[in-house]
Amino acid sequence: MARRLRPVGHDDQLSIIEHLDELRTRLIQSIIVLAIAFSFCYWQNGSILHAINAPLQSKQDLNGTSHSKDPLEESARFQLKLGKALDATAPAVGGVGDSLQRLSRAPGVTAADRAAVEREASALRRSAALLADAARAKPTNTARQPVTLGVTEPFVTTFTVAGYAALLLCLPFLLYQAYAFVLPAFSPHERRVALPLMLMVPVLFIAGVAFGYFVALPRAVNFLQNFNDANFDILIQAKDYYRFSVLFLAAIGLLFQIPVGVLAITRLGIISARQLAQNRGYVILVLAIVAAVATPTPDPVTMLLAMAPLVVLFELSVLMARIFERRRERAEARGETGDPDDDDDAGERPALDGWDTVDDDVTVS
Repeated sequence: MARRLRPVGHDDQLSIIEHLDELRTRLIQSIIVLAIAFSFCYWQNGSILHAINAPLQSKQDLNGTSHSKDPLEESARFQLKLGKALDATAPAVGGVGDSLQRLSRAPGVTAADRAAVEREASALRRSAALLADAARAKPTNTARQPVTLGVTEPFVTTFTVAGYAALLLCLPFLLYQAYAFVLPAFSPHERRVALPLMLMVPVLFIAGVAFGYFVALPRAVNFLQNFNDANFDILIQAKDYYRFSVLFLAAIGLLFQIPVGVLAITRLGIISARQLAQNRGYVILVLAIVAAVATPTPDPVTMLLAMAPLVVLFELSVLMARIFERRRERAEARGETGDPDDDDDAGERPALDGWDTVDDDVTVS
């Protein structure tokens, strides 16, 4: 049974057993939260799979006028249009049969002609019934779905996707547990540097995943699936598609950690905000290359669309770094050097007005 954790101070002296016990407790809590998140995600696996398949289905245009060169997609488009044609043809054929039957009863029609028309009208009515039955059998689920090739692959793939979703869902809690475990090793000054950065990590990561899902992933899938499609029967295996999607979204989420990296190196004094601003051109060039790799499409609009938030995040992080540097410079100008917490600790000793202390001797000043 996991015990309740107590806050650990920077000056607390813990044995190796106590550190291992704290680590064990935090791991147990993380596993419990991850298990709860996984249970929820596995329960809602249909909605999760539908959401992940949406970018794959967005490249499919069965109802539009564009014609893909993918033979499988062309066959699906033909079947859909054939079903619509049968819907329209069945009542027309039945109407022709009814019209012929009415004409056969007109005056002046011989008995032989009337019998022949009755046979043709009966045949047309039977054909109309068959056409209507075929139209009702046209596929209703025409969305593109990834395929599975093994007996256990549907279950294993669903299980894996639920695990990925659960990990993303409880990521803030897992990061908090990791931060809380290493927090006592930080000095008060280091803690003030690390705390804002740790709070920014999950927020920026989730923002990057959302941007990748709604903007970058559909365009990447559309380009890759239509690339040289005249020479392939394009079948997308489920586990490969989901692995690609997860790695792609994770990469976009990591790219959105630019402010964390910039603030970390500036607050640690490795480089200044002024130096970053002076080398802005090289940074933008690197961001353009990263955006081109992350969105493998020759469309420049797509690359600029993926590059824009990265440039905005970089500029915001440089601005925040300048603000922190100016605050530190103003503090140094006022003579507030050193760690403010050290000053607070020194200030806890009561002042003796009018007295100086030298070693153990007390003299009147």
